[in-house]
Amino acid sequence: MGSPRHTISAAAIVINERQEILLIKGPRRGWEMPGGKVEEGESLKEAAIRETKEECGLEIEVTKFCGIFQNVRKSLCNALFLAKPIGGKLITTPECLQAGFFPVEEALEMVTWKNFRQRIELCLREEEHPFYVEF
Repeated sequence: MGSPRHTISAAAIVINERQEILLIKGPRRGWEMPGGKVEEGESLKEAAIRETKEECGLEIEVTKFCGIFQNVRKSLCNALFLAKPIGGKLITTPECLQAGFFPVEEALEMVTWKNFRQRIELCLREEEHPFYVEF
């Protein structure tokens, strides 16, 4: 039996001073929060910061760890953080066809991919932190 193989990713729910949420529109999943795979030797927090910068040009400061979503069958773990923008400017990239800040209710309606909406909702409910969701 070989070594276990797991995919670890990190994502940020970025909230600006107007209490709007950053969403990016990816080519495959539509509107979502920025995030991606954690690289070897990188912390979960560093990955969320790097992925946000790479995907949409925004520099962020992580303000809180929210929780973990784990897909047991696929050996996937996603760490989620709250963050605030501290620099950079929104750009488009191959991973981000559009980006913007949206009011919470509008943002939640825009996110249609699997359980991404649930992830955002849980991150916004700070009394539920830290959470662990297994599926």
